[in-house]
Amino acid sequence: MPKIFSSPAEFAAAAGTHVGVSDWVTVTQDRIDTFADATGDHQWIHVDPARAANGPFGAPIAHGYLTLSLIPVLTQGVYRIEDVKMGVNYGLNKVRFMNPVTVGSRVRASIDVVSADEVPGGGRQIVNKVTVEIEGADKPACVAETVVRVY
Repeated sequence: MPKIFSSPAEFAAAAGTHVGVSDWVTVTQDRIDTFADATGDHQWIHVDPARAANGPFGAPIAHGYLTLSLIPVLTQGVYRIEDVKMGVNYGLNKVRFMNPVTVGSRVRASIDVVSADEVPGGGRQIVNKVTVEIEGADKPACVAETVVRVY
């Protein structure tokens, strides 16, 4: 169940805190193949299970950008801010891919609020540190600072 904030101002008070973790999502070969089709990145390490089985990771791995693109689906159930008409992605401050996600792995997101500052137009710019964890792994798959504006 997501943590509910009644307003962007209430969410801003959460700056510097951990707001929660998402449910697990399984990274399937079908998801990897679909991402490859969408981006044109059909490198064998992602889409050729037989060849990847003999590669450095012993299985196909998700594209780094696929892992990054899972952040919205992973984070949507962690928290919700009410009294918001819309939210838009504003960008990323920093992204690191620290551990490959092999096919069949389960990932989840852990979210820390870095800041939620007012911006012109009556909105707030939210910066979250999102750590994409791999079930059973010592190192995360990805750590990213996401930037979203809510109005």
